[in-house]
Amino acid sequence: MDDLVVIGAGPYGLSIAAHAAGAGLGVRVLGRPMASWRDHMPDGMYLKSEPWSSNLSAPDGRHTLAQYCASLGTIAEHGTPLPIGTFSAYGMWFARHAGPQVEEVTVTEVTPQGDGFRVRTAEGPPLLARTVAVAVGVMPFTRYPEALAGLPPAHYSHSSGHRDLSGFAGREVAVLGAGQAALETAALLAEQGARPCLVARRSRLNWNTVPQPLSRPALRALREPHSGLGTGWRSWAWSELPWAVRRLPAHTRERIAATALGPAGAWWLRDRFERRVPALLGHRLHRVVAAGERTRLGLTSPAGESVVLDVAHVIAATGFVPDLARLGMLDAGLRAALMTVGGGRAPELDPGFESSWPGLFFAGLLAAPSFGPSMRFVHGAGFTAGRLVRGVRKRLGARGPRPGSPGVARLVRAASPGPAPGVPPGHPKTYLR
Repeated sequence: MDDLVVIGAGPYGLSIAAHAAGAGLGVRVLGRPMASWRDHMPDGMYLKSEPWSSNLSAPDGRHTLAQYCASLGTIAEHGTPLPIGTFSAYGMWFARHAGPQVEEVTVTEVTPQGDGFRVRTAEGPPLLARTVAVAVGVMPFTRYPEALAGLPPAHYSHSSGHRDLSGFAGREVAVLGAGQAALETAALLAEQGARPCLVARRSRLNWNTVPQPLSRPALRALREPHSGLGTGWRSWAWSELPWAVRRLPAHTRERIAATALGPAGAWWLRDRFERRVPALLGHRLHRVVAAGERTRLGLTSPAGESVVLDVAHVIAATGFVPDLARLGMLDAGLRAALMTVGGGRAPELDPGFESSWPGLFFAGLLAAPSFGPSMRFVHGAGFTAGRLVRGVRKRLGARGPRPGSPGVARLVRAASPGPAPGVPPGHPKTYLR
């Protein structure tokens, strides 16, 4: 039985596995390395975050993006956008050097078994794990406008569903949204010969400014500090204090996770977009119908007038929403037993990223309503990996070490007479110090 099985091999899964291995735990990581970045982002996209804030996390601080670029004879520079392909290759390099070998299998089922979990895959026999960390990224959580629900599947897609946009050349495409994904997808469509039109409820588009230099006068740096999520004290708080966000009331955390760092385009994209993409701003989508091979969007303008937009395809660049119901691989009874944050569908997590089901941990987007917006970005992987692995060690100590497990001998069996808080009814009792 493994100490920890990590499900997902993106920035969060790889970072967690690296920290777990460094702590001496018996860990396995399952998934396709960097799948979201390799399979779901079109050629020509760039990383929006600064390179220095886009490191995966190893316990010794090594294997950074800068080190990877240096190994290629290039430099990851502040203020210079980095191609997504370079970042994806960095993640693959990190997977080879910083942690256990990734097992490229598809997890189909996670079910409680005894004092741990049974993890089934599509490719082999089931695994047994004492703890499980779910780090599946954003792909299970794509969000679509409700108006698209009745359309035939061929008429619409999500922006994350395209690795190659060249197939839209010569076709009219409505891109829904106002964030970086919408703006960059529309620009790339135009550059590849399509005829895109952006449709957004917002009356104006927000654009990030050119980043300030890292070296600045002290007073200016104090007024607007740099952080992994941008410049300014608010961004610094979301970036550096996720532990403090978790201490806020649930409804406040939900609001912060949903609204902080709202839609905005990168400074380097603005000219490319504005030169080539028309935009219907302040327009609300109220109806969509298929007309043969065409798609007609019924819009309401800012003046309340009806507008019909006739296109060949609709791409929804409308983000992702954390929702446990989308995780079909989790046993239905287990999912139903999990405590959630406020009125939302994300798991309530303790300071060590452990859910109300003992031994089940979550990372990435599903952790945002507990720890704030940094969990939506690569930058949050460092905070998550260290805290989550400490949470795993605490849980293993409560259950007693697996005989022969490397590193676990340092953990102490708990001796408290009471059951652990949050243990679901009928689950084997676990005792905490």
